[in-house]
Amino acid sequence: MASHKSASIPIPDENVVVLDFGAQYTQLIARRVRECKVYCEILPCETPLAEIQKRKPIGIIFSGGPSSCYEPGAPEVDMAIYELGIPILGICYGMQLMSRQLGGKVRAGTQREYGKTALDVTDGSDLFKGLNRELICWMSHGDTVEAPPPGFKITAVTASTPVAAMADTARKFFAVQFHPEVVHTPWGTEIIRNFLYEFCAAKGEWTMASFVREATEAIRQQVGDKKVVCGLSGGVDSVVAAALVHRAIGDQLTCIFVNTGMMRKDEGTQVRENFARAFNINLVYADEKSRFLDKLKGVIEPEQKRKIIGNEFVAVFDEVAQTIEGAEFLAQGTLYPDVIESGSGKAHTIKTHHNVGGLPEYMKLKLVEPLRYLFKDEVRKVGEELGVPTEMVWRQPFPGPGLGIRVLGEVTREKIDILREADAIVVEEIKKAGLYRRVWQSFAVLPDTKSVGVMGDKRTYEYPIVLRAVSSEDAMTADWARLPYELLEKISSRIVGEVEGVNRVVYDITSKPPGTIEWE
Repeated sequence: MASHKSASIPIPDENVVVLDFGAQYTQLIARRVRECKVYCEILPCETPLAEIQKRKPIGIIFSGGPSSCYEPGAPEVDMAIYELGIPILGICYGMQLMSRQLGGKVRAGTQREYGKTALDVTDGSDLFKGLNRELICWMSHGDTVEAPPPGFKITAVTASTPVAAMADTARKFFAVQFHPEVVHTPWGTEIIRNFLYEFCAAKGEWTMASFVREATEAIRQQVGDKKVVCGLSGGVDSVVAAALVHRAIGDQLTCIFVNTGMMRKDEGTQVRENFARAFNINLVYADEKSRFLDKLKGVIEPEQKRKIIGNEFVAVFDEVAQTIEGAEFLAQGTLYPDVIESGSGKAHTIKTHHNVGGLPEYMKLKLVEPLRYLFKDEVRKVGEELGVPTEMVWRQPFPGPGLGIRVLGEVTREKIDILREADAIVVEEIKKAGLYRRVWQSFAVLPDTKSVGVMGDKRTYEYPIVLRAVSSEDAMTADWARLPYELLEKISSRIVGEVEGVNRVVYDITSKPPGTIEWE
């Protein structure tokens, strides 16, 4: 696979850099900054100082991380970063690192502090401006700052942490031991907002309207008078990417909808009617159901299924794209979480996303990925800004390989048909209950096993359906949704009664981590 350079949206003049020290919450830091209407970019902690300076950030944030700042090989930053005159906020490990590098004292924690913790604010100015003196925060650390560096004052403490927050207002250096980015610190966004607006002099110019303007111009500059093809799946990511590219270049865009045979019920019709007509976009419909199912015969291993579906998808694209004279670019709805989960940087590959990692060299298409560094909630806002139909903007996420990875084991036409009908019932009932926009994802899974049942006084031996519903903000973490018992009963009753080949429904109550949202 060859890497193809994609369109990059210019970095706004007002931006913040988050240096990532391997924390599980780093993406949440970026989300909170952006919620404050300030653009934020995540860079590896080892990024050279010159690269950081090129971005001309108004502020820098050190993330947390799993390391002890005293262990061999622990990540550090160039000491010159403290001489740039740029405000810095250290979080958890970032606080410990800042303290050690600037002359404070850090010790291994004798008592690990984890979870919700009472915080006493000893200095209500600076980061705690406008907040109560007694707060609840989320802690997750072992090492502890015992004494702050010269020039710093202690601004908050807990029962077991003598320096829970510290500040050197003169140099605009701040640090907190807790995690303001997580929802368990309910006032945490205010901490970040105070840092941005009180000390970084932020103006709050990052909005989805400004993003659309900048992205539109960037796409025009990259594409010029050439043509673009875009894979339209019906999911919000590809739909918004297509709408954005169409805003930029109009009829130079041709969308290709590939029916893999693994789409949701009536998806092809909905895409053609709801989206193509709304935007008057050129659309090519490729019905390749049999082709994909043939390729998947006998395949059981999940990653192999993903790769087969992804490779075949690309092959179909290549065939269709060659019929579009002058097509030189491929637009994709790649999002930042896709990149993270596919093993970008230090992250482990959790699962492969078929639109991440480059294109085969033979395609000769250059990528346009205008959403690559956006989170899902931002993509929805972009969709609303562009006038994408509401039912498509708020459609729940759907995996690129479709139902092919929700059918466990070998994918067959019979299994796909069973799952598609069961899934449609899940979605319908979730919508009737008014929960569709409150639940991140709700869907059915078909296991590769059967169970004994009794229907109509007769013994049955048929498939169970696994119901999966989760709440999340960005899919990086998720919790199982506490659906009402009456709703679960209604879904179960309808699936067993209406979907031939099913005699049982079970509910998955596993969070992510340790599980993933999808079963494969």
